[in-house]
This record gives sequence, C-alpha cells and structure tokens, in this order.
Amino acid sequence: MRLDKYLKVSRLIKRRTVANDACDNERVLVNGRVQRASYDVKPGDRIAIRFGQRTLEVEVLTVADNVGKAEAAAMYREIMDSPS
Repeated sequence: MRLDKYLKVSRLIKRRTVANDACDNERVLVNGRVQRASYDVKPGDRIAIRFGQRTLEVEVLTVADNVGKAEAAAMYREIMDSPS
C-alpha cells in the first residue's frame, strides 16, 4: 500500500492530500529515510511524522485497504511521541 494511503487509512493523517503534502515537504520518514508518497509500506516499517515541534513514531503492524474507525489504531503501534 502507498505511504500516503496508509497514513490516511490508519488515521495518522486525516486526508490523503495532507499526507501527500507531508511527504513532499520531507516531514515523513520511513526507517530513518525521507520517502515519497508512493513508497510501498510493509509490516515492520517504522514511520516518523513531524507535526511542527512534535514527532510521532509508529511501527506498522498490518496493512489493509479498508478498515473501520475502531480497527484503524490496530494497524500500528506507537513507539515514541517526543519533541524534536
């Protein structure tokens, strides 16, 4: 699954266009490297998203195209949420 779609489906970012912008502006890192929105997300990947002063880091547990609101949080495990 594409990185921008994963961020939207997992509800880490509310809209896919916002996820695309975050990737274009190098605010999303996968396994420590800046990735494009087209990156193919796999279980085990570590995604870090910078929201201003805050950085949210998660580990991908599952990848699914359609999930409900209740199951979205089960797609990842939060590793760290710290100021940059």
